[in-house]
Amino acid sequence: MKRIAILQSNYIPWKGYFDIINSVDEFVIYDDAQYTKRDWRNRNLIKTKVGLKWLTIPVIVKNKYKQTIKETMVAERLWTNKHLKAIKTNYSKAKLFSEINDWLSEIYYECENEKFLSDINLIFISEIASYLGIKTKITSSNNYLLEGNRSEKILKVCKQAGAKEYLTGPSAKGYLDSDLLEGNGIKVTWMDYTGYREYDQLFPPFFHNVSIIDLLLNKGSDAPRYLKSFN
Repeated sequence: MKRIAILQSNYIPWKGYFDIINSVDEFVIYDDAQYTKRDWRNRNLIKTKVGLKWLTIPVIVKNKYKQTIKETMVAERLWTNKHLKAIKTNYSKAKLFSEINDWLSEIYYECENEKFLSDINLIFISEIASYLGIKTKITSSNNYLLEGNRSEKILKVCKQAGAKEYLTGPSAKGYLDSDLLEGNGIKVTWMDYTGYREYDQLFPPFFHNVSIIDLLLNKGSDAPRYLKSFN
C-alpha cells in the first residue's frame, strides 16, 4: 500500500520534517501554495549562547501578495556567507563541527547563485535526506494536476500518485477534510512528533524544534538514531 506525504518546503527543516519523509514511499513538495511571511518557508532556528536565533533567507515580497512559494525569489546573494558565519560562530564547539561543516558549506556554495527559494529548499532537503540515508522518492506538486480546495487538491495528488495512505502532521487537523479522503479510499494517518530523544545539544536548555543542522553538527552520522522513523 503506497503511502505519501505532501508538505510545503521549509528552509533547513527540523528533524520531524525528515521523519515524515522517511516514513513514506513518496514525498511531494507542495510549493504551488501561496508564500506566507514569517513562516518556515525561508527561515529556521539555531541555538546560540544567548538563545534561539533565526537564519533567514531574504526574499522579495513587496507587492507580491499572491505569489506562490515556487515564484518567490531571493533578494540578495550574500545570505549564504552570513548563514555560514552564524553557523561557525555558534557551532564551532559542537562535537561533529569539523566533520559536518565542510559538507554543509558545499551545499551553501551550491545555493549561492540560485534565484528561487523553492530550488534552494529542495537542494537542502535532498542533500540532508541523502546524508541521513533516506531513500524516499521526492517529487514536486508541479508533476500533478491540482484542482479544487486544499483537501481536494490533496485527494487528487493521492489518486494520481496511486497512494492509498496519506501521512500528515497534526497541524493539518485545522484544515484537512479527512472524511473526504477516507470516503475516496485514502487512509489518513497523523504523524506523532512526541517522544523524541534528547542529545548533547549546546547552550541548555534543550530545544527540539530547531533546524536539523543542530542535530547533524552535534551527532554527525549518528543523527538517524535520534529520528523516530529509524528506530
